[in-house]
Formats: sequence, C-alpha cells, structure tokens
Amino acid sequence: MTEEELRWAFAPILDDLAERSTVAERFIDKNVYRLYIATLWANVVLNPEDAGIQESDLELLHNVLNERLAEVIGKQADIADCFRFISSKAGEAAMAESRLSSTHRDLLTYFSSMILDPDGHRRWMRRLGEDSDA
Repeated sequence: MTEEELRWAFAPILDDLAERSTVAERFIDKNVYRLYIATLWANVVLNPEDAGIQESDLELLHNVLNERLAEVIGKQADIADCFRFISSKAGEAAMAESRLSSTHRDLLTYFSSMILDPDGHRRWMRRLGEDSDA
C-alpha cells in the first residue's frame, strides 16, 4: 500500500480515536490520545493482516501515524513519544485513570520496552528464557 492508501484506510479509526479523546467540544485529552495511538500501533504490529495490511506496510503506516500525532498533539509528537509517555509517571497515572486492564497495560509496557530500549529488551527476554529453562 502507499502512504495515501494507508491514510485513507486508517482515517476512520484515527478520527474515532480523536473523537473518543475529546473532552470538550474541541479539546483533546492528549494523554488519552497517546494511549489510544500506542494501543493501535501495538495491535497492528502484532497482527498486521487483521488490520488489512501487510507487514511490509508497517513503515509507511508508522509515517502516517506520526503525521496524525503531529497534527493532534504537536510537531514533536511521534509514536516513540507515545511510548515514552507510557513509561513515565504521567503515563502510569493516565493508564490508571483510564482503567486499562492489566493485560492492556502489560501490552503497552512491553511495547514501550521494545521501542525505547531494544537492547535492554533483548537482554530482559533472554533472561526470562534462561529462567524458564531452569
């Protein structure tokens, strides 16, 4: 798919996420929006075919999501920013306020680890594998 096709295909969900994040007529709760975008990204990465795309489309979709984040949150925002937020005290508070299930929180925390510290994540996963072999 092209970026334009991905923009068109994901526009309804991105519009819905912005609407769900709207607190007052035009005010978007940026913290909630970050949680939604991070959740969307994690789910699409886990199962691109379920989202109607191929794994090879992920890089272009990443660009599309970053564009939308910049529009909604500000020019500095991108997907990595969403996961930095999740790893912060404010992110923890937002997940608690949003009453995310422990599974949902674990998913976001797992992706945060992978995205923000891939080497540390690999070491952590190796240790988990070694512990399970013991």
